[in-house]
Amino acid sequence: MAEFDRGPTAQFAELLAQVPEPPVKEAFWFDWGPIFYRGRLDGSARVLIVASDPGPTERIAGRSLVGNAGQRVQGFLTKLGLTRSYVCLNAWAYAVQPSRAFAMKERLADPPQTQWRNAVFDRATDPTLEAVVAMGFMAQEAVRLWTSRPQVPLVEVPHPTSHDPVVLLDAWRAAVTQLRSIVTPDPDGDTTGPNYGTEFLESDYSAIPHRDLPFGAPGFLGDDAWVRAGGGSNSVSRPSPDDKHTLLWKAPG
Repeated sequence: MAEFDRGPTAQFAELLAQVPEPPVKEAFWFDWGPIFYRGRLDGSARVLIVASDPGPTERIAGRSLVGNAGQRVQGFLTKLGLTRSYVCLNAWAYAVQPSRAFAMKERLADPPQTQWRNAVFDRATDPTLEAVVAMGFMAQEAVRLWTSRPQVPLVEVPHPTSHDPVVLLDAWRAAVTQLRSIVTPDPDGDTTGPNYGTEFLESDYSAIPHRDLPFGAPGFLGDDAWVRAGGGSNSVSRPSPDDKHTLLWKAPG
């Protein structure tokens, strides 16, 4: 049987279920509900990736960092030789509307948000952790507020959806170089592949492993190479105008 993510333990699920509502519901796609994680929750993660918030593909998958941005992150992990020993969490469990993002950054410090988020970060990490990577300003603020963060290297880089590809690639290239000297690769990982060049190539993406997805997920979920080949980015999108209640999901032909 193919590998799949069996979900959190009952104890961890109880903690996740205590997620507080967003401080300003209108600033989030609240009706779609929260998305919590992707990767290992059993303490075996060597790298913690913290990003900002989930998007449409993440809602379909029920896991964080699965869409085009998540496939860039998976390519980043692949360059570190990590095939499974990672966990991906977000500053917000609910999807933030981009126009409200900077305002919501200030609300990360609200006590209910900070206490719950830090408890999740604490529970998801063990002494096996070797590095934390905070992707984007929202994640970097959330990690700054994580007062019990393990004393491991913290690497801050732009979010994978950054609109400045030069700054993004320069930062990610430097991060890979730094982390390759810190992070222990998985036995089936490879750290000898090329680092980032001057533009994102299809080879810089990696499909989301099915061990990170729930049982029954279609084989194409988490691999949008066919969308990128046609000039797009994600197989899941929101309509325009956005009614906050509709997602559009396209399967490969």
